[in-house]
Amino acid sequence: MPEIVNYFFFLASGVSPLISVLLVDDHELVRAGIRRILEDVKGLAVVGEVNCGEDAARWCRANQVDVILMDMNMPGIGGLEATRKIVRYNPDIKIIMLTIHTENPLPAKVMQAGAAGYLSKGAAPQEVINAIRSVNAGQRYIASDIAQQMALSQIEPQKAESPFSCLSERELQIMLMITRGQKVTEISEQLNLSPKTVNSYRYRMFSKLNISGDVELTHLAIRHGLYNAEPLISSE
Repeated sequence: MPEIVNYFFFLASGVSPLISVLLVDDHELVRAGIRRILEDVKGLAVVGEVNCGEDAARWCRANQVDVILMDMNMPGIGGLEATRKIVRYNPDIKIIMLTIHTENPLPAKVMQAGAAGYLSKGAAPQEVINAIRSVNAGQRYIASDIAQQMALSQIEPQKAESPFSCLSERELQIMLMITRGQKVTEISEQLNLSPKTVNSYRYRMFSKLNISGDVELTHLAIRHGLYNAEPLISSE
């Protein structure tokens, strides 16, 4: 693809007029669709694709990129933890979370983790392009409907508050993994935590949410729009 060739040509010459973009999503069809949208946009270059958060973190250790379009729910550590890892070691990289999850408290938690933008996967192509350009220019970009929801939660918290707002970032991350059907042993391996620590987070969540187990947790997530019924198997 000419844009990618041009990007690396200018990078080697020390001058890059393009905004480089990494696509992170466990569905190949989604990545292909986004690539098709971006590849003909002047000034943008898709320079890589990976299908999980772990690979995104590794890719960023070995390569340069300006903007990442990151899915939230993926097998492994997922987009939230990947965002935290990447910005810790690469603070100049701008990450836009592109996800089906728009309900509180996820947008605020993602931005707190270091993301520069938050978009729904239902966003129009031009909005995705605008978001990439905005975050690359040092601005934050949150879709207007999501921003309105976040503002409402500050102005009228009793109307917009989610029971999940009481969870810490780590608890929220583990909640998402549990509702995807992942076992404690899998979660502990992927997050580099002991099973005992993961269970401590689980029981703390149950106490905060006034529930007794994973089934109730999943039902609560469904009621509040935080459940993703997609299978854990990657498309690749």
